[in-house]
Amino acid sequence: MPNNLSRRSIMAGIFAGACAVLAGPRVAMALTDAQASDLITRLVNEINGVINSGVSEPAMYRRFEEIFDEYADVEIIARSALGVAGRSASAAQMRAFIEAFRGYIARKYGKRFREFIGGRLEVKATRQVKSFHEVRTTAYLKGEAPFEVTFLVSDKSGRNLFFNMYIEGVNMLAAERTEIGAMLDMRGGNLDRLIEDLKTAG
Repeated sequence: MPNNLSRRSIMAGIFAGACAVLAGPRVAMALTDAQASDLITRLVNEINGVINSGVSEPAMYRRFEEIFDEYADVEIIARSALGVAGRSASAAQMRAFIEAFRGYIARKYGKRFREFIGGRLEVKATRQVKSFHEVRTTAYLKGEAPFEVTFLVSDKSGRNLFFNMYIEGVNMLAAERTEIGAMLDMRGGNLDRLIEDLKTAG
């Protein structure tokens, strides 16, 4: 993978990313452009604070997981990443996968987060698109031309959370789904083996 794409994919892993059908009852809320923009602004500030904190990598990973829980619809992201394999998973397997996936993503992208030191993300515009809001930002990293990062924010799970993101038009959650699918195939479709391996992968 080219270095610039690898660096840009870090954002997706941390905010991580794709839209899936939300399970369970939905709470109808009136999410506004301002609320969606505020969510992403606070998210960016949290991420910047961690990568510039100087704490150890294990401490960074723990904080990243906390950030996912606060700002991302981790359950929906994990279910989407697992894809059709999730249809045959038991409730216990799905819970275990979601927990393993959360740690896996934090470790995977957290290892490369220090590349973002000195960079920044700026919120540029927000608009409603059907049932969700699109928050467009511009990323500025050292040695690279600015590029667009778009977050998709929804309140359909009962909270204002992001559930996907695009980097220069590339759906990063779809990329995660492809990778998780490949990992599952390598294990002969054994979800329990994938869950165990995800606990230490990344």
